[in-house]
Amino acid sequence: MLKNLSKVLAVLFPLLIFGQGATKKEVNQQFQTWISLNTVTKFSDHWGVVADAHIRENGFFESNNFYFLRGGVSYIPNASVSVTAGYAHMWLAPTKEGWSTYADENRIYQQAQLITKIGKVSVLQRLRNEQRWQEKMANDEPTGELRFTDRIRYLASFTIPVFSNKKLPSLVLSDELLIHFGKEVVYNTFDQNRLFIGIKQNINPKLSYDFGYMNVYQEKYSGYQYDMNHTIRLFFYLNTALKHDTPKAPEHHSGDE
Repeated sequence: MLKNLSKVLAVLFPLLIFGQGATKKEVNQQFQTWISLNTVTKFSDHWGVVADAHIRENGFFESNNFYFLRGGVSYIPNASVSVTAGYAHMWLAPTKEGWSTYADENRIYQQAQLITKIGKVSVLQRLRNEQRWQEKMANDEPTGELRFTDRIRYLASFTIPVFSNKKLPSLVLSDELLIHFGKEVVYNTFDQNRLFIGIKQNINPKLSYDFGYMNVYQEKYSGYQYDMNHTIRLFFYLNTALKHDTPKAPEHHSGDE
């Protein structure tokens, strides 16, 4: 299923980007820093709890962009497949000068993840569906109104061994396409694309990290304004089990907020 969907999205991607209208683009270049901890804890052979915590900063910790927490329950039939559902909350910092009030966003999400191998290369594919309720702000205060959107995300991540010594870092290449729908999504069905290149390394059998550059290209609701976020990313991944004899869970990739 994920393989077929990836082919469909590959066809739709250029149409979604270039089919939004003829208005001249306005691209806002930004630099950001993104740090997170992503965990999966198995409490039985086939069930686990996932939890992520994210902080994204403007510049190099110059000002906050958002705080984000996500949790969920995973069904894990084997070491390659997991199915997860859960809840997430974002605190989004204001972008207008002089404003100080954070906007809330509530989400529920469902996802399926598949890990396969092509030779020595590990391929992780994830399909996620999110229902999002975003708080609308005016004059630095909540308006009491919410914007609802349904967002579909497809991630493909490739971990490529570079050294024969497994203790040394591997190369990671990944891309995630996000599209969304809703009555207020008129000009930007294409939401954003996230391209990452970096390294991944195990700290110990339970803890690993990836570090590198992420390019986040996001279209605004206007349809002609874009953010190009040049992001330094450092993500930690913790994989544990409550019982010592429980099989290890599939690698958990949050990848983003």
